[in-house]
Amino acid sequence: MDPLFGNEFMNLTSMDEIQDRGTIRMTSLAEGLTTQSSEAHSISADASCSFGLDDSTSRSSGCVDTDILSSPELEASCSSTSRALWPRVFCVPEFSFDAELKLEQGNAAYKEKGTLLTSDPELKSQILEGLIQEIVRYKIYVTDKDLNTVGEALISKHPCVTETSLKIKLASYCTHLRKLGWPEVVVDSVTHKPGGKSSAAFANKRPRRSEVNYCPPYPVGESKDSLETLRVELLSDVKKANNREVVRMKMEKTFAYRRHEVVCDTPIISDFQARWSALFEVSEINAEFKPITTMPLQFRFLSQIDVLSDKLTKVFKTRGGQIGRRLQNVLEPMDDVDLVHECIIKGLCVYLNEDPSNLVTEYVRSPEDIGIVIEGQRVLQDLDNCALAAAKLFGLMYTLNLTYPPELKYTFEVLQKLVMELEGNSLSKKAQVLKNRLYE
Repeated sequence: MDPLFGNEFMNLTSMDEIQDRGTIRMTSLAEGLTTQSSEAHSISADASCSFGLDDSTSRSSGCVDTDILSSPELEASCSSTSRALWPRVFCVPEFSFDAELKLEQGNAAYKEKGTLLTSDPELKSQILEGLIQEIVRYKIYVTDKDLNTVGEALISKHPCVTETSLKIKLASYCTHLRKLGWPEVVVDSVTHKPGGKSSAAFANKRPRRSEVNYCPPYPVGESKDSLETLRVELLSDVKKANNREVVRMKMEKTFAYRRHEVVCDTPIISDFQARWSALFEVSEINAEFKPITTMPLQFRFLSQIDVLSDKLTKVFKTRGGQIGRRLQNVLEPMDDVDLVHECIIKGLCVYLNEDPSNLVTEYVRSPEDIGIVIEGQRVLQDLDNCALAAAKLFGLMYTLNLTYPPELKYTFEVLQKLVMELEGNSLSKKAQVLKNRLYE
């Protein structure tokens, strides 16, 4: 844990970084649980700098760390449904004893004679069921690229296997989960859309940005009424002194209730802030982002900007033309070490041919006050610097289930996929070009 960043877990690059009596956590990479170590935006009114979203921001219309919830009670209640980030290398599970025996014989025949295994219906069913159970540990809605990685992993381990009809089986499994009332698939069903409209007529409500816990079930033993009672208690708890631990525990316990409200009801920011005032604290944005993505927000964001800053600066300086001249002006304050992060973030906007003034707006009234504005509502203030504000704004995109603003869609894509490394396999042309140049 790094005490300088609210005891967020950080990735170690050297044993020298471990402090005396520090807390460390071991994570198995083999299991794929890797700890990878708004809608016009302005940085705010009343401030020299404020980040925010104006009223034109469109709400989402459907738009690794594995310690998702820290309290023992919540961990116990959610252990069967908690998920992890999609692994870099998909690990094919062990199937039943007889299935493994048939596959072993098939692999031996393939190695000796090159003959493929003709799967009987029972074996095929066991393979599909085993793969599905492994897939849903990570996500319900799987892309074709994800399915390809599963197929490649299966054939790599069992080269005797041919086709598996995995996509059809997964669709059938989603239907089964919908009948069981699993909220992540129920919320996107036709019956839960206005007038029973189809997905084509009404935007999908499903994970789009590598959200691991997009719309989780309520904790075991809790109901909407009991969690609403906790929400009301939080309104007074947050005003009491030395009450941080009580607030933290109740915020953890009401996480699923809050996600249902954000995803299903898409409330306006002013109403949501009034109902969940405890959420709009710097530390709570970190805490809320963690169970949604299983990844720490603040430390990951700022440390990755540090890691990429030299490469990004080099790429920026090679850019010519009008954009190159704009980049020179943006990078000029980098001599001040406190402004390096801010210059890099603004430089990303310019390099991607987007206007950084849509993200950061500077005022003259109070240079020391840096805050975040969303839909005209000031949600955070008195932040230390613009880079921290950018990190929190990115976190609020997930916390409030906001869509990226059209004027900054490439900047936020790069922050998500190249900086935070959340689902970075599918990139737009602009983001892909930048990635290629970073690693030339």
